[in-house]
This record gives sequence, C-alpha cells and structure tokens, in this order.
Amino acid sequence: MTGTKGIFTGSQEGFSLVETMVALCLLLVVTAGVLPLSVIAFRISENHGHLLARSTEYAQDKLEQLMALSYGDVVTDTRTFPAGATGGTGLAPGGTTNTATPVNGYVDYLTMEGGLLASVNGAPPAGWYYQRVWSIEEVGAADPGSCPVSASAAQKCLKRITVTATVRLPAQGGNGVVPSSTVTALKSYPF
Repeated sequence: MTGTKGIFTGSQEGFSLVETMVALCLLLVVTAGVLPLSVIAFRISENHGHLLARSTEYAQDKLEQLMALSYGDVVTDTRTFPAGATGGTGLAPGGTTNTATPVNGYVDYLTMEGGLLASVNGAPPAGWYYQRVWSIEEVGAADPGSCPVSASAAQKCLKRITVTATVRLPAQGGNGVVPSSTVTALKSYPF
C-alpha cells in the first residue's frame, strides 16, 4: 500500500461531535440567560402601546365633548358625566396642557377602566389612573358683527381646543416614558 494515505492520516478538517456539543451547550446557556429579558421587553412594549392607545382614545373623547358645546358656552361643567349645566368652564378661554400644573376647571381624572372620578378643587382623587387636561384659546381676529356671541369688540370667532391625556405610571411600573397623547381642534362660530 504505497502512495495511499490512511483514513486518519493527514489534516483533519471539521469539528468533532464533542466540540459541537460543547458549543451547543454554551449557546443554550446564553439563550436561557437572554430569554427572560426579551420577554420583559415584549411585555413592556406591548403594555406601553396599549396605554398610549387608551390615552389617545380618552383625549379624543374629551375633545369631542368640548367640541359639542356651543361656541359661547362658558358655564357647562364637562368634568362630570353627563355634563352639568352650570359650575364649569365650558369653552371659556383658559387652562393648560401641562399635566404637572393642571388648572382647576380644565382637568379631570379617570380610573384604569376609564370611569370618571370626581375631584375636589382640581386635586387628584384617590385611585386615578388617567389625567386629562385641556386648554381653550381664542385665535384669529374677526369683525365683532360677524360673531355675535359677545358684545365685546375684542371677540374672536375661532377657538383652539387642545386636550392632553396622560397615564399616571409608565408601562409595567418601570422607569420608562409615561404614555401621553395630545389632540387639537379648531372650533369656529357659529358651529
């Protein structure tokens, strides 16, 4: 047998079965360590998206409630449901969209399920989960005769309504960004 090499002589290429098993075991250990993190990340992302969608829905609900008021209404209380005939701010200019410093009369609070909670003098009630703040601004100028909702010569016929809804805590109670949504619409006289 001259000139022929045996099966096990020369260079050996590839991996042995033992090397492959060791590599697979290492891969399994690393995967098992990272898997819980990906599950947590998925849960937080899904929950954040859910909370963001709910806050957008609640902001839109408040905006629609305010848009349904007549242009000159300055007394309807939209902090209750159904809206009270008096005791509120209606579409009177004022308020803010800064959730850290809400203005009394331009803020309400909701439960986790979306139920309206009564607040006293604008203070957050116990158990609130969503906060809605809104602002009403008069924008643009108009001829007072074309907008007869007030005798004031400075009366304007266009109001900007902005509503911001935010969640009390970040998703899963973590240190992430608190979901918040802002919607805006313009209301003109006489509509």
